[in-house]
Amino acid sequence: MTALLEVKDLRVGFRQDGHLTEAVRGVSFSVGRGETVALVGESGSGKSVSALSTVSLLGDSAEVSGSVTYDGQQMIGADERLLRKVRGNDISFIFQEPMTSLNPLHTIEKQLGESLALHQGIMGAEARGRILELLDKVGIRDAESRLNAYPHQLSGGQRQRVMIAMALANKPDVLIADEPTTALDVTIQAQILDLLAELKDTEGMGLLFITHDLGIVRRIADKVCVMQNGLIVEAGRTGEIFDNPQHPYTQKLLAAEPSGQPDPVPEEAEVVAEAEHLKVWFPITAGLLRRTVGHVKAVNDANFQVRKGETVGIVGESGSGKTTLALAIMRLIPSEGRIVYMGQDIRGWSVRELRRLRKDMQIVFQDPFGSLSPRMTCMQIIAEGLGVHGIEDGRPLREVVAEVMTETGLDPATMDRYPHEFSGGQRQRIAIARAMVLRPKLVVLDEPTSALDMTVQVQIVDLLRGLQRKYGLAFLFISHDLKVVRAMSHKVLVMKQGDIVEQGTADDLFERPETDYTRLLLQATH
Repeated sequence: MTALLEVKDLRVGFRQDGHLTEAVRGVSFSVGRGETVALVGESGSGKSVSALSTVSLLGDSAEVSGSVTYDGQQMIGADERLLRKVRGNDISFIFQEPMTSLNPLHTIEKQLGESLALHQGIMGAEARGRILELLDKVGIRDAESRLNAYPHQLSGGQRQRVMIAMALANKPDVLIADEPTTALDVTIQAQILDLLAELKDTEGMGLLFITHDLGIVRRIADKVCVMQNGLIVEAGRTGEIFDNPQHPYTQKLLAAEPSGQPDPVPEEAEVVAEAEHLKVWFPITAGLLRRTVGHVKAVNDANFQVRKGETVGIVGESGSGKTTLALAIMRLIPSEGRIVYMGQDIRGWSVRELRRLRKDMQIVFQDPFGSLSPRMTCMQIIAEGLGVHGIEDGRPLREVVAEVMTETGLDPATMDRYPHEFSGGQRQRIAIARAMVLRPKLVVLDEPTSALDMTVQVQIVDLLRGLQRKYGLAFLFISHDLKVVRAMSHKVLVMKQGDIVEQGTADDLFERPETDYTRLLLQATH
């Protein structure tokens, strides 16, 4: 098979303060037409850096050597004119964090239209038709109503689907997908993988697929390259790698999967938070006077409770209302109904009254890069809450931060680095550390493991269960990864289009689902 993209002896280092840190150390692989090659490995192993090197998307501090050819043309050292022609047209990217890749000031239609106009000269009604077709292809319901939406008005999964639509808009020869299904629920994930497989076959597209989800690799990849510390330690056909892994690191990756169950909750455990007939409807306005002409019914008549030491998992497709429900419980968005926290109805409380509760109610967001200040160091980010709430325990601040960094699998020696200097998985751990340093009573975990590789997912699940056991934490755990939900949750709520369609113990729900929708979600994971 003729290689469309060929990488030979690629070496990448980053120079800072006169010191060169090697990120990629002599990597070689190729992607042929109609072929899918998966790069797998833990966060920080060099997967994304290798991919970004293909079209010179690394910063000025990067020192790159070796050879990268696309269709016979050398990309390393190529002039900007050639790179601009290739980027986004011949070689397209789907990035890991859509909120940092989409322009917050432009509508979805404008951003997709820009790519079509720039590379294909398609504009006006023709462009709108193509955009609607793309959005429908990637599973965005009622696409026409979403054209004028801004990125912040979409759920994490919907933003990721827009990114995929942008990458596919110009029918590229090579698609480099960096964790493209990270934020997607299981049913849409299955649709996207089927779509990519179809495009690969019909368009002869080469696909470089970067992921930590080995289940996806087994389903979609022809070849696998396993990376560790900037090196490819094992490579081969997918079936051979999965059935007979040779390298100890590959064996470790294949064995990593969240398992077990959380400790049982004592029957007398107090209720930390409770919702009764909770409703969140967002008004749709129109006309010069902005009259309300309808509502987006994000959450309808939700009833549930979470006790001390208990995890309530919330599952459902993107846009089903999972995150909206959690934000309403935290009193971060307006709602109707009753919200009880530690026995007190807090729905009518003022911002000032709520302030004293904030240290007890923490949230870990889905997109770590979007929720971490780029101008603050890791230490400043983690310690910020301690200063805001005036919490001191007599120890030096750096010692407190070092302890929680160690707890969450971070190296305390990196506390003076900035978010952009960490991998996606490491940034998610910083977000978890920031919440945990306050020792809260209730924590909303919104896709906390979505950006983490499998071995770290296992560590984080064990960590969260350990913290829950030690401090009696109540968790609302939002995720599309049902294996992680089962390993973390005592009870599970299943949401669909704003309604809780089923709820019960994790064992009952996973082994004896009552609704067709729950069965559909469970089937999509297999």
